[in-house]
Amino acid sequence: MASEQSPTVRRRRLALELRRLREAAKLTCEEVGEHLECSASKISRVETGRVSVSPRDVRDMLELYGVPPQERESLVQLARDSRQKGWWHAYSDTIQPQFATYLGLESAASEIRIYEVSLIPGLLQTADYARTVISSGLMNSPAEDIDRRVALRMARQPALTRNDPPRLWAVVDEAALRRRVGGAGLMRLQLEHLLELVSLKNVAVQVIPFGGGAHPAMGRPFIILVFPERVDPDVVYLEDLTSALYVEDVDEVDRYNVFFNHLRATALSFDDSAALITSVLKEM
Repeated sequence: MASEQSPTVRRRRLALELRRLREAAKLTCEEVGEHLECSASKISRVETGRVSVSPRDVRDMLELYGVPPQERESLVQLARDSRQKGWWHAYSDTIQPQFATYLGLESAASEIRIYEVSLIPGLLQTADYARTVISSGLMNSPAEDIDRRVALRMARQPALTRNDPPRLWAVVDEAALRRRVGGAGLMRLQLEHLLELVSLKNVAVQVIPFGGGAHPAMGRPFIILVFPERVDPDVVYLEDLTSALYVEDVDEVDRYNVFFNHLRATALSFDDSAALITSVLKEM
């Protein structure tokens, strides 16, 4: 499974288990930090999966939590695996840590549910479209920086055609089709590319037309990542101009899944969505 290949998912799985074991032992982060001679904030960051943890620290935690020796080794090995580098590490000069976390989660997801308002989702973009979007957000940046970010975006896309690919279900607003990023010629190529991708069995795109009315997620794009193992709960990714937020609370994630189901019901059918894309393409 893809999740077995992602150190990010391993780190997240380990984090959830370490938190569960600490709470079962009725210990606070402060008490664990004092035992390990580190800060309570470090323990907290480990338990949110935002930082890696050494196998030695995991072994010490498990001993403190009273985990029997025969049960410790699998989690210690998980700690070793979580410190490996993913394919995206080759682009570490161009990405912020919070987005590196996203890439690790995306690469492991079995289903990717996307709602987008004004842009074609990154996994469905052509290189020229991506370059125009990235350039607009990196004003006065060297061409080399833009090239690297475009290359990274393109490097994510082969996942859609690999063996055992993730299912991608995107709901986009009609505005994403009609915004002429880079001009009519570039947009024609982008929309043609989109129509090619929806022919894949694992890619589904629905469009919410301008006449679709109001809905709960207006103006609020989001991504839900679903993983093949039940031990790895869904996560919601939200991004703005300068930061990113991960929603992992089960109740909140459930609300986003309800929102997404509402969006799917509001949007046009797959066939009607493809017809609208074709119609917009002919107008350019």
